[in-house]
Amino acid sequence: MENRKIPKPTIKRLAVYYRCLENLIKSGKETISSQELGNRLNIKASQVRKDLSYFGEFGKRGIGYQTRRLQDGIAEILGIKRIWNVCIVGAGNLGMALANYPGLSKSGYQIKAIFDVSSEKIGKKLQNGLVVEDLKNFERVARKEKIHIGVITVPANNAQQVADLMIGSGIEGIINFAPAKLNIPENFPLEEIDISLTFRALSFQITMQKSRQ
Repeated sequence: MENRKIPKPTIKRLAVYYRCLENLIKSGKETISSQELGNRLNIKASQVRKDLSYFGEFGKRGIGYQTRRLQDGIAEILGIKRIWNVCIVGAGNLGMALANYPGLSKSGYQIKAIFDVSSEKIGKKLQNGLVVEDLKNFERVARKEKIHIGVITVPANNAQQVADLMIGSGIEGIINFAPAKLNIPENFPLEEIDISLTFRALSFQITMQKSRQ
């Protein structure tokens, strides 16, 4: 792969391609064209080809892509073939739901620890056996468990402090669910997820759809 910046939308579509290919392989399909893959996902074939071209050649003109080879290639790009150690800061409803979600571990993302500052939550045992840790112990636990990814599920006014703690403790990337813009070092891997924006985008689509009727 060339040393160039890959657009975030491309990376997100790769994850969608991977999931689609997973289902195709289970159904016994061995090859697929960019047109068919795009049709299944409501993405233009030209966009599929452009996304994959960032990472080299995967298919052959007139034949298409071998589903297994393409899935393996995307898995390598996304780092799916390795295990990622994850911690969560914020043992509220969202944090606890993520910590107990079995789909993450099946995808290679192992929840190793969850933290909070509330005395009512510290020491609480989760369904998966984890115990909520005191945030004061974050650096020690993060280094001991060799955490790669930190997930922030705290209120907005605490998010920056948590991000600073994560970065200072050697965390390699952050997923931020708090509705706050984080000030982090340039090029530090960060994904910001604002669920309310997703709802607004969907409500816009519904409104536009109704206006056409």
